[in-house]
Amino acid sequence: MALFTLTHGEMRLEVSDQGGVIEGFWRQGTPLLRPGKKNGIATESSCFPLVPFGNRVSGNRFVWQAREYHLAPNVAWDEHYLHGDGWLGEWQCESQTDDALTLAYQQQDGVYRYRATQGFHLTEESLVMTLSVTNHGAETLPFGLGWHPFFPLAAQTSVQAKASGYWLEREQWLAGAFSECFADGLDFSHPSPLPRRWLNNGFAGWDGVAHIAQPQAGYRLTMETDPPAPCYFLFVSDPAFDEGYAFEFFCLEPMSHAPDDHHRPQGGALTALAPGESTSLRMRLRFSELP
Repeated sequence: MALFTLTHGEMRLEVSDQGGVIEGFWRQGTPLLRPGKKNGIATESSCFPLVPFGNRVSGNRFVWQAREYHLAPNVAWDEHYLHGDGWLGEWQCESQTDDALTLAYQQQDGVYRYRATQGFHLTEESLVMTLSVTNHGAETLPFGLGWHPFFPLAAQTSVQAKASGYWLEREQWLAGAFSECFADGLDFSHPSPLPRRWLNNGFAGWDGVAHIAQPQAGYRLTMETDPPAPCYFLFVSDPAFDEGYAFEFFCLEPMSHAPDDHHRPQGGALTALAPGESTSLRMRLRFSELP
């Protein structure tokens, strides 16, 4: 496993070729993402890419252009093909400077055959990430992109992100019925704390901008996606499920599509890519000091 270190002024970033994951993002030594364990396990990193789409497809099957496709489970602890392949594969370095890095990943087996690139760029106050995918298969298929960042969670942490509703969770961690009425503690239209309980829901009607305030550390991160991602996922684990978890991190995952969009008409917000066609998503994490 190779680690790449980028710096720009007071910013520092560490990226691994295994999974194309971030293993740490700091400003003056303060972690802006949960520090990774640097062990090659994406779920124990700071952030990992979602490609060729995020989340799960119910039944591990979907029908596209009158043809049925079947996906194989890709992790031992989930029955689904989860979050695509990029987070589980080895990425190759294409270029690196002091404050920028480009990695590439090739998937040549399975339903989705594609090439993905991931760019990282540090500025004085931001981390800018660009994820792109090109369909290298022989058929047009629906693609999506996103990231799975892990943020520090403290008693004072608050999140603000627009939403028109959210999907309830059903069996096997799948997205269930959609509700325009938010349950207690799940309306993040204004800065709100995160619940100290299991939370695993996708939120619709997003404008691609989220604010994560960390008053205990004196800063705020603003997440901005381009084009504006229509969906974000919020995840808070629970000690009953995750032994040793102490509500010290949470995930706010930007996605270019909704969970299980493969089963919605025309693939929902997924992007149909013919062979050789590409799509991309950019995310900026911008640091600002709190008054």
